[in-house]
Amino acid sequence: MTESNFVDYVKIYCRSGKGGQGSTHFRREKYIPRGGPDGGDGGRGGDVFLRASRNFWTLIHLKFERHVFATSGENGSAKQSSGKDGEDRIIEVPCGTVACDAETGAYICDVTEDGQTVRLLKGGKGGRGNVHFKTATNQAPRYAQPGEPGEERTIILQLKLLADVGLVGFPNAGKSTLLSVMSAAKPKIADYPFTTLEPNLGIVSYRDNRSFVMADIPGIIEGASEGKGLGLRFLRHIERNSLLLFTIPADTQDIRHEYTVLDSELRNYNPGLAGKNRVLAITKCDLADREHLAAVRRELPDIPCVFISSVAQQGLTELKDVLWRELNRETFEDTEQIVHRDMDISLLPDEPLDVE
Repeated sequence: MTESNFVDYVKIYCRSGKGGQGSTHFRREKYIPRGGPDGGDGGRGGDVFLRASRNFWTLIHLKFERHVFATSGENGSAKQSSGKDGEDRIIEVPCGTVACDAETGAYICDVTEDGQTVRLLKGGKGGRGNVHFKTATNQAPRYAQPGEPGEERTIILQLKLLADVGLVGFPNAGKSTLLSVMSAAKPKIADYPFTTLEPNLGIVSYRDNRSFVMADIPGIIEGASEGKGLGLRFLRHIERNSLLLFTIPADTQDIRHEYTVLDSELRNYNPGLAGKNRVLAITKCDLADREHLAAVRRELPDIPCVFISSVAQQGLTELKDVLWRELNRETFEDTEQIVHRDMDISLLPDEPLDVE
């Protein structure tokens, strides 16, 4: 089985450079046998930086680069010549990467914009040469400062996908199929749980050449916030989405209960997710008749809801409208009320659609 190219977690040992040592040299020239001190300063040690780049979408380029070392500064030399500064090291990561300390788990930084640069480790200062210690009573100092040591730290880098809409649902709820029909993304699709083992991104085209980014997150199961299944590994990708699109199949026994379980898992993982805008999509409506969908409507939670069928291309335009309205809620709130039931069940057939 081919190993996935999607890597969203790496641990890297980083070390900045140490400062160069100051020189204790004395001036020695012809006819000047007892010249004064002229030792130069040591160079500065190199820093370690983290920089966001839109040219990367995964951390795979760092998977086998487990050590990042900046170079040390050179020692000072004669004629008050300072040593060369150490070279900095820049770790380039995708936008949306979070850095934490591996030992304490402490948050270090978060880079979300292209070109944003944060210094992770500072290089040691170079030592001062003996020329700085010359005084009226000590005109020949035979000592200089040593360079300061560099810093070392083990860093955990975690990628959290940046998307406008994040698909949330249990395994085999039709998330990948929905992403494939609404965008040019080609996620793996099959009729069994946990088909999706890595997040997928797709750009959804909207009216007037507008668009938004949709992320397909691997299925969540009950207990995901406690580490069960794959949920804990991928729940962090949901944190960066502006809008959550819950997907629940129309043939689910208790839609409200399934929505409650999904909402509970998100809240347990991060209470801040409770405040995110959300939309509910009832998927696979081509497999249900009109009476069943009418019964489903009575069980819906109080959030914007759309009935869709990805295979039958049904309700997708209405879904795009609702998603765009929710993504731009502040703009639309002043003009018209958000529609919570955008698809009339009377438009659905009495019998399941015969889809080839």
